[in-house]
Amino acid sequence: MMSYHTWQKIFKLIGWLSLLVTIVFVVYLFKGLNILNNPDALTKALKEQLVLGALLFFLLQIIQVVIPIIPGGVTTVVGFLAFGPFLGFILNYLGIVIGSIILFALTRHFGRKFIFLFVTEKQFHRYEKMLFTPTYEKFFILNMLSPVSPADILVMVTGLTSMTYRRFIKIMLLCKPVSIVFYGYFWIYGGKFIKHLL
Repeated sequence: MMSYHTWQKIFKLIGWLSLLVTIVFVVYLFKGLNILNNPDALTKALKEQLVLGALLFFLLQIIQVVIPIIPGGVTTVVGFLAFGPFLGFILNYLGIVIGSIILFALTRHFGRKFIFLFVTEKQFHRYEKMLFTPTYEKFFILNMLSPVSPADILVMVTGLTSMTYRRFIKIMLLCKPVSIVFYGYFWIYGGKFIKHLL
């Protein structure tokens, strides 16, 4: 049976590999498919396998939240580029919310040991200080609304609080649409704006 430290090393390795794959994929999107000049290129490439592509992407979004070492921001943008503003949003939203609920449940069941598979004690203690303060829930809500917050870490940390599943799910359902839309459209249209300036 593998030790806890072995599992930590495995997840770190997966994290580095996923980052490398993500970089290669992003380079392919911009260089190979030229998505800045031809934003429909990825959609056309997926058109024949739209259902399978949508299902795989939906599962990927769940996995990237449950195993919070895959760069989720990149997959969110890819969802909008690949499936358009409506289907892309739905797949991102459902995948991220379901993944967050699973992540919250896993942390609640396994505790800090689960968190330390993905983050260092130093990172954890940065947020732990706020855990039992009266303002923690407001802090959590504001971060779930933000497109640039360490959302997955905060979901895990929140799993250690007394917040009910019902309250957590309600916050995720109401807050995540804001961060998903802002993040996705900032990178898609922000990239075009920068390109126009250059």
